[in-house]
Amino acid sequence: MDQFPRTTVAGISLPRMLIGSNWVLGFSHRTTSADNMIKHRYSNKEAVCDLICAYLEYGVDAMMAPFVGDDMQPNAVVMDGIHMAEDKMGRKVILIDTPIINVTNTPEAHDFTARKIEAVRKNGADFCLLHHSSVEQLVCKHTGTIDRLEEYTKMIRDNNMIPGLSAHMPELVIYSDNHPEYDVQTYIQLYNCMGFLMQIEVEGVRRIIENAKHPVMTIKSMAAGRCTPYVGLTFSYASLRDCDMVTVGAHTPEEAREDIEIALAAIGRRYPVMGKRNSPNMTTVLGGK
Repeated sequence: MDQFPRTTVAGISLPRMLIGSNWVLGFSHRTTSADNMIKHRYSNKEAVCDLICAYLEYGVDAMMAPFVGDDMQPNAVVMDGIHMAEDKMGRKVILIDTPIINVTNTPEAHDFTARKIEAVRKNGADFCLLHHSSVEQLVCKHTGTIDRLEEYTKMIRDNNMIPGLSAHMPELVIYSDNHPEYDVQTYIQLYNCMGFLMQIEVEGVRRIIENAKHPVMTIKSMAAGRCTPYVGLTFSYASLRDCDMVTVGAHTPEEAREDIEIALAAIGRRYPVMGKRNSPNMTTVLGGK
């Protein structure tokens, strides 16, 4: 079976596809009913295990998620499912945590953030990429700086994790690269063919990624289901650098395997082996009668 191509981030080998978590945690970016459908399907560790195993079959062994909540406890269903998959497949899952922290400049907020980052480390994360909703509060576009970011990257380093940023705001990549004292080793960036949720045009984000000093972890490759996997994944892998990654969530193990085949075909510049989309009375050009 084909093993997915890999890249290296801060000395750690990562697959160029990362396991997404929105389709496990219930963040569909569509409707409340879709969110509830996801939560129902992944309300038990066995379902999570089956999904993770489908990715591990192809060497896709890294998952991105906010694994730890504000109560300092990991999501038990998700983590139990991951551990079941690790035991079944004999392969560790690299955890890329995206914690939401309190960046208020007070002793109480500092203590909360320190405890949150420590909890992330205790849960086994290899990477700690601060959530964009927190970090963007520190951005000053006038000076091109991210105020007090060094405090938080030092906390991450002190907990023996690799620091980075969830950079929905594309300026964060530029500001991080302009200030090496921030110790940012990778970044999460919105990138898809439809410009979904992106703050500037697709071409502009692509230019930022091209010039980034570190590998970029892209997200929302299929615009939260607004384009097909073939279109979204082919666009991403055809336009990104060989060092960059694409985060891909799936609702079922079958869908995960299908997405992986589409991605491998895009990287290999071939047509994927996949079934035809079904519809009543298809025309002959689509394989109908």
